[in-house]
Amino acid sequence: MAQTYDFPGDLLAGQEELHQVRAELSALLKRLPWSVEPLDGFSDDNGWRKIERPASPGWNDDEQAEVEKLRQREHELAVFVSTHRYWAGFTGGDRVHARSRLKHAHKGPEESS
Repeated sequence: MAQTYDFPGDLLAGQEELHQVRAELSALLKRLPWSVEPLDGFSDDNGWRKIERPASPGWNDDEQAEVEKLRQREHELAVFVSTHRYWAGFTGGDRVHARSRLKHAHKGPEESS
């Protein structure tokens, strides 16, 4: 049977918010143009695979601010989770395993296997 951990509530909440922020940032970046600055499109088939990009209008100030806000929050949460005092009780492989279990703690037992 897989080992269970009694993660503190603030650590669980931080990890869950980190998942949410990363999902929101990923969705936003998929919606935005491929280039932050306006750039012409291009096509390059000289490499090992062909790369094509349409012209990019760039990101407006609001889009840039939203990406920066989400990246900043993602960084804050990653630091909070990875430096939480809870990890002081673990060493080596046990710490790695516990951190891995935390990443999947929001899933049910049958989903995280």
